[in-house]
Amino acid sequence: MSRDAIVFYVREWIDDSDFKTFLKFAKYVGKDYHGAKFVIDVNKLADSLRNKEISPADVLDLLAGYDVEFERGSIEDVKRLVSSYIPVVIVAKDVDGVYLKPNFYIGDLIKDFREKNIIIYNKDKKAFKIAKPMYFFDVLEHLKKRGIEVVNKTNIEKELRLPIKISFKGDLRDYQKEALDAWRKNGFKGIIALPTGTGKTIIAIAAIAELGVKTLIVTYTKEQMFQWGDKIVEFTDTPKSFIGFFYSSEKRVAPITISTYQSAYRYIDSLAHQFSLLIVDEVHHLPAEKFRAIAENAFAPMRMGLSATVVREDGKHIELFPLMGGVVYAKTLQELADRGYVAPFKVTTVKVSLTEEEKKRYRELLDRYRKLAKGREFNQLLEDAKKGDAEAMEALKIRSEIRSLVANAKQKIDAIKKIVEEELAKGSKILIFTQYVDQAKNIADQLATHYIVGELDENTRKRRLELFKSGLIRVLVLTTVGDEGIDIPDANVGIIAAGTGSRRQFIQRLGRILRPAPGKEARLYEVVVKNTFEEAESRKRREALKMLFEDLITLSEAY
Repeated sequence: MSRDAIVFYVREWIDDSDFKTFLKFAKYVGKDYHGAKFVIDVNKLADSLRNKEISPADVLDLLAGYDVEFERGSIEDVKRLVSSYIPVVIVAKDVDGVYLKPNFYIGDLIKDFREKNIIIYNKDKKAFKIAKPMYFFDVLEHLKKRGIEVVNKTNIEKELRLPIKISFKGDLRDYQKEALDAWRKNGFKGIIALPTGTGKTIIAIAAIAELGVKTLIVTYTKEQMFQWGDKIVEFTDTPKSFIGFFYSSEKRVAPITISTYQSAYRYIDSLAHQFSLLIVDEVHHLPAEKFRAIAENAFAPMRMGLSATVVREDGKHIELFPLMGGVVYAKTLQELADRGYVAPFKVTTVKVSLTEEEKKRYRELLDRYRKLAKGREFNQLLEDAKKGDAEAMEALKIRSEIRSLVANAKQKIDAIKKIVEEELAKGSKILIFTQYVDQAKNIADQLATHYIVGELDENTRKRRLELFKSGLIRVLVLTTVGDEGIDIPDANVGIIAAGTGSRRQFIQRLGRILRPAPGKEARLYEVVVKNTFEEAESRKRREALKMLFEDLITLSEAY
């Protein structure tokens, strides 16, 4: 027996199975008045651990369970001895990212992660890098489940608790409860897809209150950002000081921080480790090349995406699934209408013509466009223009002129004025949607009302929205800034002065007028110029409606 041997006694009776376990790491020397005497056998211990006949925990639990007495050595000596056989991965962070440094050959245990490029080997550092922070906790959990001791030296925590417990003060509708439950069952990850105006924000606020962790909320517009702050205060008992806005003119990080896409993208490296829950509003924007970096570089293990229309025309919506956890709950307008949560509505297409002068100009521009485009699709023209193709650039310029000519057609403006006059006589509140700033200003001027466009300062936007909400003005003209994120609860009429064939845009605009009220029928008008591209775009919108609804809508045409 060497002088370094660890010797211990067991005073009480040892049952057969435990005795056999002792013999897997120790020699039985005999029995004397101190009890049964054992000497730890280093070779036996190594073989048993290597062959997974026992684990380090088995050894330590057995010694502690029998309250052994040491003649030589101590329980700390045993811990140090078995620790040398425990597979350990040290997780450390430096300026380049997060690295795994194992004390054993780890290759087979992370083979699947390496094949997916989630973990990348760095030869210079002789360590494995976690490719993106979004994978951080998944990788650590994966290692722990495979019996590896993970020593996390990054100071990045999975659950960063709010300083105080907050309570949700609202009442969720049945589908909102279903959505929250589906998200919860998916490990607090996933996308909730519900139409505009059906309370997606309220679901997310309920989730914040339930989890009680520090949260980063990413919104598409500044208006949305402030609306989120107001809703959190309205539906919880969160102190206002706990809510921070992080954008161009203010950058305050708080337990619940609300940022815009642009600011979150620019500062994600500093924000990444400070939150446990990431909520992304209008999440269909996230797959854009730069915005996806927000999700990829955030450590937050809990994630919720919100959108009225997850599907993107470019097909990039499939990239949302790994970034946010997939769609866990979705309901269409038809399904919510069946439950009484969406007002019935009527869609009317009003067709007008170009004047003779406008027709002449339209034909001239169209001829020039076709000669320059040479059969190329719009997306191809964009690509060629980026490469410096002069004809492609000129074609795109003429295309823009064509769209502007049609959007501002005299008969279209006259038709809009007539619809507004008739609807105001019925006491309606009207939203007018367009694609163009100049057209928005022109229509607002013709109707003696206000417009909201992207270039307006925050105070002016807020003031104009309040005027509309309070009923002091009953007509509001919006560019695409109104397609997402503006909270206008009681509009009942929408007029599309200019749009696209995008299903998402059309459904979002429609959703602005569909909040239910007793006896309410929403009315959406699209004013379309005959024998132009607008007719094709109108057909696309109607096809989308027919796919979504059966008997909720009434479609009609007026000339």
